[in-house]
Amino acid sequence: MPSNQQRREAAKRKLERQLANRVERARKRRIVGVISTVVGVIAVVGIVYWLANIGGGDNTTDTASSNTVETSNPDTPADTPESIPTELAAVPKRPAALPAKVTCDYPAEADKPAAKPAQAPGTKDISSEGTATATLTINGAEVKATLDRALAPCTVNSFTSLAKQGYFNDTPCHRLTTSAGLQVLQCGDPSGTGSGGPGYSFDDEVFPEIKYGRGLLAMANAGTSPDTKKGTNGSQFFIVYGTAELPANYTVFGHLDADSMKKIDEIAKAGTISQGNPGDGKPKNEVKISNVAVA
Repeated sequence: MPSNQQRREAAKRKLERQLANRVERARKRRIVGVISTVVGVIAVVGIVYWLANIGGGDNTTDTASSNTVETSNPDTPADTPESIPTELAAVPKRPAALPAKVTCDYPAEADKPAAKPAQAPGTKDISSEGTATATLTINGAEVKATLDRALAPCTVNSFTSLAKQGYFNDTPCHRLTTSAGLQVLQCGDPSGTGSGGPGYSFDDEVFPEIKYGRGLLAMANAGTSPDTKKGTNGSQFFIVYGTAELPANYTVFGHLDADSMKKIDEIAKAGTISQGNPGDGKPKNEVKISNVAVA
C-alpha cells in the first residue's frame, strides 16, 4: 500500500500533467484563432477586389470632358449602345440675342503646345448672326453640320478658322460613349490622346436653358481652368448621336441633319473598347476625319 508521501507525489504529478495539457490546448486555440483571422481577412480582401473589378465604377460618363482612355487590346469585345433614338433634338435658342458683333479672346496656353500647328483666329468684330455649313468627311462619308453663330459666335469663329487651316484633316475621333445616359462621338484632337488642342483656349458660350440631344454639335472641355478661372475650350468637339444627360456646361455651336446622323449611327453601332469605365473609350473601329470644309 502506498504511503501518504507517495500518494501526495502521485497527485502532484497528475496536477502537473493537467496543467501542461491545459497550456497546450490554449496554445493550439490561439494558433487556430490566428489562422482563422488571417483566412477571414484574405477572404474579405478577395471579395472587395472582385466587386471592384467585376463591373467597375462609372464616374466619367456624366461629362463630356477632353479626357479619354486609350485601349491597349483591340481584341476586347466592344460595348455597343442598347438603343439609339431616331428623333433629332431641338436646337437650343438663346433667351436673349447677342449683339450683332462681339469680341472674342483666344489666349495662348504656354504649358500646352498645339497638337498640330495652328494659329488663333481674329478676335474683333466677330459676327453673331447667320450660319455656316461644315462638311466633315468621316471614314469616307460626308457629314454635314450647320454652325450657328447666334448660339456661339466665338466657337464658330474658332472652328471655321481651324478647319480652313486644315487642322482637323487626317485626325481621329478618339472617344465614343455608348451608355444610355451619354451617347457621343468625340473628335478634334490630332494627337488622339484626348488631351491635345490648338495651343489656345477660350471661354464657354453657354446658358442655363441648354439641353443636349441627338444631332447637336458641342464643344468638349475640361471645366474651368484653376489658374486663369477661364474656360478650357480648344479644338475638341462632340456629336451627340443619342441621349446626353449633361449639365449646361458645354457650348452648343451647331447641329447635324438626319441623313448625316445615320452615318454617325453606323460608327456608334460598331461600339467602343471600354477600359475603366463601361461604355466609354476608343471606338472599336478606327474613326478618322480626312477633311473639314466650311462654306
